[in-house]
Amino acid sequence: MTSLEAIFDFLATGQPPHRDAGIFGATIPPEEARIHLIGVPWDATSSYGQGSHAAPAAIRSASHQLDLLDRVFGRVYRAGIVLDVLHEIAESNAIARTKADQVIASLEGGESPDPDILAQVNALSDDVNHKVYEAVKASQSQGRFVGLVGGEHSIPFGAIKRMAEVYPSFGILHLDAHHDLRDAYEGFTHSHASIFYNVMHDFPQVERLVSVGIRDFSADEAKLAEDSNGRIRVWYDEDLFAQKAEGTTFSKITDQILAALPETIYLSVDIDVLSQADCPNTGTPVPGGLSFHEVVYLLHRLGQSGRKVIGFDLVEVVPSENSEWDLNVGARLLYKLCGVLAHTQGLLR
Repeated sequence: MTSLEAIFDFLATGQPPHRDAGIFGATIPPEEARIHLIGVPWDATSSYGQGSHAAPAAIRSASHQLDLLDRVFGRVYRAGIVLDVLHEIAESNAIARTKADQVIASLEGGESPDPDILAQVNALSDDVNHKVYEAVKASQSQGRFVGLVGGEHSIPFGAIKRMAEVYPSFGILHLDAHHDLRDAYEGFTHSHASIFYNVMHDFPQVERLVSVGIRDFSADEAKLAEDSNGRIRVWYDEDLFAQKAEGTTFSKITDQILAALPETIYLSVDIDVLSQADCPNTGTPVPGGLSFHEVVYLLHRLGQSGRKVIGFDLVEVVPSENSEWDLNVGARLLYKLCGVLAHTQGLLR
């Protein structure tokens, strides 16, 4: 019996892991892992609630409470899952957060921000994008598939840049309360609210952006989506509710969403796509949203559709001093994301 099989056998027992164990209770030898989770502790441009920089490490701890037999995707842990947190980014985040707060305070006071301070935040954001890109590239060179754990929603830019080098054409399934199509929101080129403006502008390899659950957005964002000639498809939360209220099953709605997706998919999931009951502490909560079961059902159906998931990110989970609920939900959703990737890529042993 290999040491890896011994680890898998222990996980199958459902016994509580050691508190210092890795993600989902396993400490997998890096060379045995097929799914590499990269924690990105960055939330410098968060414009409302803060704290998602602490999520990668906190989700690791919360993940020890999960039972790991998934009724749809099976023993997902057998793909071999490791989490590495880019701790050097946390140091940059502390510096950038202080400077970003100065920029935001100036704007809220009706003043123009100091251009030098704004430039420093943007330079630090560029450095984060570079570090994430290099980490994803290095992981892929070792035959791994990558998922990012944020952190704010700006963090996947470097990962998507790398995907655009590897895959000539792919789509993004984007689950979120927000479009994130703002051009340099608050002056931050790589704002959490600008991720898909930047992606759609910089990477023509992204054949289509399919956004689901959107319910808080500007007129410019809505127009950008409307004028995209179908490159951006949106399922607004209000329309989803109306369809369900008028008798359309969520199964048929899922059929519509899947039909808009190409064969190769990157998944980008902002936890605030969920109803606030499931993520009360997320940075920019919005009433409404999908239920946890609806998001999971969509992931199940995606896994059964014959499409390939090439990577993912989970962002905007914010730990709370008073409750681990957000982390509990985040860890379970993270396991489902690992499951749909492992299933579509044939990684389960």
